[in-house]
Amino acid sequence: MTDRPAPVRITDLVAPEYSEEIAGAFEMVAPLAEALDWSPEAILAQACAETGLDDFGDDLHEEPLSVLAWAMIGEGALSTLGQLSNHGTLVGYAKQKLLVADLLSRRPEIHDIQIDRPVVIAGQGRTGTTHLHNLMSADTSFRTMPYWESVEPVPPRAEQGTNHGRDFRSDPRYHRCTETLAGLNGALPYFKRMHDMYPEHVHEEIALLAIPYGGMALETMAVMPSWRDWYLASDQVPFYEYLKTMLKVMTFLGRGTEREADRWLLKSPQHVERLRDLITVFPDATVVCTHRDPVAVAKSMSTMLTYTSRMSRDPEKLVDVGRYWIDRMGRMFRGMADDRDVVSADQSIDVLFHEFMTDDVAMVRRIYDLADHRFDDTARAAMQAYMDSHPRGVHGSVTYHIEEDFGVDPNVLAGELQFYVDRFGVETEETR
Repeated sequence: MTDRPAPVRITDLVAPEYSEEIAGAFEMVAPLAEALDWSPEAILAQACAETGLDDFGDDLHEEPLSVLAWAMIGEGALSTLGQLSNHGTLVGYAKQKLLVADLLSRRPEIHDIQIDRPVVIAGQGRTGTTHLHNLMSADTSFRTMPYWESVEPVPPRAEQGTNHGRDFRSDPRYHRCTETLAGLNGALPYFKRMHDMYPEHVHEEIALLAIPYGGMALETMAVMPSWRDWYLASDQVPFYEYLKTMLKVMTFLGRGTEREADRWLLKSPQHVERLRDLITVFPDATVVCTHRDPVAVAKSMSTMLTYTSRMSRDPEKLVDVGRYWIDRMGRMFRGMADDRDVVSADQSIDVLFHEFMTDDVAMVRRIYDLADHRFDDTARAAMQAYMDSHPRGVHGSVTYHIEEDFGVDPNVLAGELQFYVDRFGVETEETR
């Protein structure tokens, strides 16, 4: 048996101690950050220049970008590295929207592809969603999306026309993703203890919702109250419709490769507060709602998101990240509690964390039965092979201290979130 590293307390969580190399990088890129143009017009123009395209297909992106671009630089308290990274991300989404529109104009038959009966995992982070998603993704009868593909769903025009088949490691997108993750893991060595990311790991469709600047993935890039308020008040159905179009695009591009299955397995935390939008666009979906002690979830998520912000945010304001997400997750718990019954009992299931951890494969079998999806020896063997090659906790763990780090009393938080425990019958955990 592999010896697992001892748990780690991130002692500099809200006051990072940077290496000389990283500190120097902040200073070195300052002139580049200062020169960035954050206007929506400039962001879109840069995307057009880099792709050689100028048709975005529709104007869905315009309103959210007008809010987001201002909030990112006006409220985000970004470091110099954060400014470069986030600006590049916004341009990258615009480039993808151009590439999608271009592909659809040349291959209109993509619109005829049917996205039938997806299985959708709706649960906040740290509720078992990643393990559940990975287990079910091991069964190749589901179509899923590896991380490297989610970053660039449609390749640049110069790279299109080559079918890499099962040799996905020959895809230039895979190599770009590998290099990016190597930099991430070098700068954030404890991140894999909380969420192990590698090019092949199955990823969330929240990345597809973000292409027209929809969904809540953008909210994780910076603390932006004005963006949050716009997102919560907005009609997200058009963005879920765009997601469905993206699933058609990826189904089309994946045929003839190792990702050729047509029934999609999806997962995103944002669905917990957008069940109405989800079921409006995917009325035949099977929805898997995962639940865990909300205090344990809040402690873990706030710590992880604060840690991952240390490169992109002003270090003097990192404490605000944890506080923001503890509040934000409370809103998401309330959204799930209020709207859970929007999805009918005959196409949804509640997965309690303690039950799932007791016998994960048995819970997967229950989900398959509800979804009318065949569970056979091949699927079981694939799931076992995944667990054998990805033992839990192999990278170690991190301890959480929200009272010391963020000034949030776990006992007070428990009282505020008791409604969720009562509503779903989750077990409280010692991590309180």
